[in-house]
Amino acid sequence: MKSLCGFLMFLGRLCISAIFLFAGLGKLLDYEGTAAFMEAKGMTMIPFFLYGAVAVELIGALSLILGYKTRWGAILLILFLIPTSIIFHDFWNFEGMAQQEQAIHFLSNIAIFGGLLHVLCCGSEGYSCDRGFCPFSGSRQK
Repeated sequence: MKSLCGFLMFLGRLCISAIFLFAGLGKLLDYEGTAAFMEAKGMTMIPFFLYGAVAVELIGALSLILGYKTRWGAILLILFLIPTSIIFHDFWNFEGMAQQEQAIHFLSNIAIFGGLLHVLCCGSEGYSCDRGFCPFSGSRQK
């Protein structure tokens, strides 16, 4: 059972990290569109914040995927989610269907936040560099 739980913890980290990995890459692939969206939300210093967001999302996602410094990766992503949820999914400033859509995005971020809190509390568990199961180190802890 312990082996199954370890695998499921790894699978859970993969699921959480997927959104950050794809979002970070998406921002790079559509820099102009993302910058325009950020500008429409009233942001300044867009290159700084845009490249910062990409770095945070990719580093955090890789931390969860590899299970390397997993708690630090979770903290990084938690701190990223708080302002981005408030700035970009401000459902309280919308009405009708747009409000519902933004509320769903906001609540999805709350769910991801909850998953990251679990990772923060439990660590990497299962298959991870933190637990000695690192494909890059050449050794595996039993």
